[in-house]
Amino acid sequence: MRPTNPLTTALAAGLSAALMLGSAHAEVQSKAVGYEDEGVPLTGYLYWDDALEGDRPGILVIHEWWGLNDYAKKRARMLAELGYVAFAADMYGNDQVTDQPAQAREWMQEVTVDPELWRQRAAAGLAQLTAVDEVDTEQLAAIGYCFGGGTVLQMAYGGAELDGIVSFHGSMPAAPEESAGKIAPKILILHGQADSFVAPEVVTNFQDKLEEAGANWEMDIYGGVRHGFTNPDVGDYGIENLQYDAQADARSWQRMQDFFRELFAD
Repeated sequence: MRPTNPLTTALAAGLSAALMLGSAHAEVQSKAVGYEDEGVPLTGYLYWDDALEGDRPGILVIHEWWGLNDYAKKRARMLAELGYVAFAADMYGNDQVTDQPAQAREWMQEVTVDPELWRQRAAAGLAQLTAVDEVDTEQLAAIGYCFGGGTVLQMAYGGAELDGIVSFHGSMPAAPEESAGKIAPKILILHGQADSFVAPEVVTNFQDKLEEAGANWEMDIYGGVRHGFTNPDVGDYGIENLQYDAQADARSWQRMQDFFRELFAD
């Protein structure tokens, strides 16, 4: 029998490995949601299980630098299967998705060149999530992959009203001095030790700045694991540093669930 409490459904400790990997028999619905930021038309995707009743935590999902592709939508669906309402936000607009690194870099830099506008674009996605009737706006989190990991960190630095954020193989922008004492969300970083996109000195500086800012943070580092370790199709991009790791994928997804269980326990 399906539990009547959606939070219990989402956070039950005895979830099977199949559920963790997104193969649960949930009645997940989805719909496209149009919105805009600075005149840029954006399209995000909302996922929820309509068999559940009542409000439940909302999770924002931010895509990799490739754009809002099927992988980000898949992760949002998996969160809905766990009992959350999930919104896969669009950070580029105009349905821009690519498999070419040079193009991805160009689009990413257009967003990240100004941290305030970067945070504003992410906040536009969060606003779509919090507008959903089934979302408990007192229980919110965000996750991101690659560029998306850096994005959710920027949200934390900028004062977004989130309980926590999770970065999967994300970029690591350092916390700015002005964020000292003001980073409210709890932070979980899931990082591959062999990720050549993030130099060891960048990791050290990132950790030092979080400490200086007084953030509540933790980092899981997976030895020998490269960038993109959660995506089974990442090898298709033809970049040596991109490599799927099934063990790190499973462990990081489980760690996220444990983190959310603690975060939404009250």
